[in-house]
Amino acid sequence: MASPKGETLLAHGFDLATIAGLSEREAAERLKKVGYNELPSTRRRSIFAIAFEVVREPMFLLLVACGTIYLLLGDVQEALMLLGFVFVVMGITFSQERKTERALEALRDLSSPRALVIRDGEQKRIAGREVVPGDILVLAEGDRVPADAVLLWGVNLSADESLLTGESAPVRKVPWDGVMEMGRPGGDDLPFVYTSTLIVQGQGIARVHATGIHTEMGKIGKALQTVESEETLLQRETSRLVRNLAIVGVFLSALVVIVYGLTRGHWLNGFLAGIALAMAMLPEEFPVVLTIFLALGAWRISQKRVLTRRMPAVETLGSATVLCVDKTGTLTLNRMSVSKIFASGEFYDVNHHVHEPLPETFHEIVEFSILASQRDPFDPMEKAFKQLGDHYLAHTEHLHDDWTLVHEYPLSQNLLAMSHVWKSPDGQDYVIAAKGAPEAIADLCHLDETDMQDLSRHVSTMASEGLRVLGVAKASFKQAALPSEQHDFDLKFLGLVGLADPVRPTVPAALRECHTAGVRVVMITGDYPGTAQSIARQIGLTPMDECITGPELDRMDDSELQRRIKTVNIFARVVPEQKLRLVNALKANGEIVAMTGDGVNDAPALKSAHIGIAMGGRGTDVAREASALVLLDDDFSSIVQAVKLGRRIFDNLKKAMAYILAIHVPIAGLSLIPVLFKWPLILLPVHIVFLELIIDPACSIVFEAEPEEANVMNRPPRNPKEPLFGRQTVGLSLLQGLSVLLIVLAVFSVALSRGQRELDARALTFTTLVIANLGLIFTNRSWSRTILATLRSPNAALGWVSGGAVVFLGLVLYVPFLRDLFRLSRLRLIDLAISLVAGLVSIMWFEGFKVLNGRQRQSSAQESACPS
Repeated sequence: MASPKGETLLAHGFDLATIAGLSEREAAERLKKVGYNELPSTRRRSIFAIAFEVVREPMFLLLVACGTIYLLLGDVQEALMLLGFVFVVMGITFSQERKTERALEALRDLSSPRALVIRDGEQKRIAGREVVPGDILVLAEGDRVPADAVLLWGVNLSADESLLTGESAPVRKVPWDGVMEMGRPGGDDLPFVYTSTLIVQGQGIARVHATGIHTEMGKIGKALQTVESEETLLQRETSRLVRNLAIVGVFLSALVVIVYGLTRGHWLNGFLAGIALAMAMLPEEFPVVLTIFLALGAWRISQKRVLTRRMPAVETLGSATVLCVDKTGTLTLNRMSVSKIFASGEFYDVNHHVHEPLPETFHEIVEFSILASQRDPFDPMEKAFKQLGDHYLAHTEHLHDDWTLVHEYPLSQNLLAMSHVWKSPDGQDYVIAAKGAPEAIADLCHLDETDMQDLSRHVSTMASEGLRVLGVAKASFKQAALPSEQHDFDLKFLGLVGLADPVRPTVPAALRECHTAGVRVVMITGDYPGTAQSIARQIGLTPMDECITGPELDRMDDSELQRRIKTVNIFARVVPEQKLRLVNALKANGEIVAMTGDGVNDAPALKSAHIGIAMGGRGTDVAREASALVLLDDDFSSIVQAVKLGRRIFDNLKKAMAYILAIHVPIAGLSLIPVLFKWPLILLPVHIVFLELIIDPACSIVFEAEPEEANVMNRPPRNPKEPLFGRQTVGLSLLQGLSVLLIVLAVFSVALSRGQRELDARALTFTTLVIANLGLIFTNRSWSRTILATLRSPNAALGWVSGGAVVFLGLVLYVPFLRDLFRLSRLRLIDLAISLVAGLVSIMWFEGFKVLNGRQRQSSAQESACPS
């Protein structure tokens, strides 16, 4: 596919077809020889680094300590089994770490700066890390330079090199003279561009001189921006909880060692009991689960064509209350077609006369709209002009393939119009074609007040139909030195062209989903109010009759804007610099703002928004760098899907954390209470390790893979200040854990009171605890639906974890060697039935709570729906 940058260069008289660049084979050989274009700091963690981190985990160290004590006690079989479990736990943890690392690697590859290169004579967009010396780069405004390069050709090219030199002002670049050697950055009129500097103006072609550590950036040791772990609010909250639980755990474990040693006189066994309690109290799953959920959450969101560049965005997405979106390309397809033409006082509806020849009255305006565009256009509007000309003006004198483009007057912030200067093969005069915003073209044509009023009326008529309106003008100029400004031409106004950009078919449904989810959508566009309101009607954005324009925005003070923005959802004729005011006004009103943007000037607004969303397809590198998310397909519905996933991730994270908290209560209780009451020990370290083999994959894999709740997009956004461990969450989790603890203790005490042996009582109690553990997993899959309802939602990981736990429990109970190691006895069928019933009873109250809570919510909804 052709590139807009390349076509722009063609318009400046530079033909990219004359440059073949490297072949793919040559590029592959050079990549193999010099390596990827990245700095050492971006290397991923090796397998050995991950393994080293695993062996430093407290759970690993506690298991090794247990095995050592068993060896000292002479229990070689138990010691070997525990040390075997060490490798099993290491394998599970290592697998989870590698899964997280692979997700991060995928994100790093996606977020690598993109580079437009010429290979085999064709323009290709590749990852910046794949650029090699000798590659030909196509550079344009807003690009990050992917490697140190020599400028072969350029027009008005300037670069911000402050990252390397500290100079705040951009520096001019000139084409290479073929002699000067590559030097250090700094100063104007040098023919070199450098890695990670920003092109702020113009276009150019450059040949790569150095990559990776051989660049100026590599020499001074600066690190490229990559996806990195950031400490989020959730991580800080989790760290506090882990620290507090660890302190309590250490204190209670020491207490158990002392009490056991003093009351029973066996200190090594006391240390075993203390270690068992430490293992039970140690909340090592919390930080692991948080890391896995955020990393895999970012990866899942990327599958919806949304790249997460900053991890906090994953947890913020679910709380977004306002989505500020561009109209063009996000709500619409950005595929323009000419719909209506105004010339010589007449309107012509192209769509109503598709199969009829174009009246002669409108030939000239179509001719000059094409001349004011690139010869081989990429811009959707210019493509529409060319398609119209090819359809209606083919084989006529109005198409000029043999004319030569002499000069281009580009669009500027001060004048929203551009002009092309052409020369025919046999002509002595220049022909000028101009197009742009109607008011800018009217200014160039020096229309009087009456003509301006008429023009404004016609523009409003076309804009009210949702059309993008451009003015077209022409002029001729005697051969001489061309003027420096477009204003110096004597331009004649030809008329108006109205272009339609169809709405993306997925947008109306996505907008309705936003409405039911309590997320407000605000449309921001540079188009006319009529165009914006027409699009609003098509997609169902309300209110449609209220609109604030850019000039009106400039006249408002901050307090008035904060008041008006509460009810207005359409902003038209807005320039990028005004987006920052809109974001700040929404934030001042307490909204959680997500903002889309694609240009260099959008960066401040993207950075100021809680969630900056850059366009991946048409956006600039600087916009992507300022954003938290990158919309890879520029589709509004992808943002809505990301919001839904953000809510799902937070919901599932909350469920996993609640489960972890709940299951640790009975494990800790069963480790502590027997010591205090001089009962036989119920749980030994080997039992706790067995339970950890269920808990770890359950909380990290099962809950992460859980599908979203049915009402995930039928409820208002969560309060971002709402803690993960709120009072209700902690209270219900502790109640779940206490109910399991009480039931399991009751089973143990009844078994002992009926004269059963210690091994029998332990087997019955342990089996009940395993079943109750599985029950906690099933009941915490949803806090609104019962277990029977959740069984209709498939979760493959749950099947594997549950099945594995049952099979392993059967082996432990009925394989003599394992049964002896676990110090259990063989259970009869009636014993299994008792354990099954007791385990299920321990969580049934929570099932009843969900049913009662659901009825109350349903009753409240019916009352609110009834008119008062």
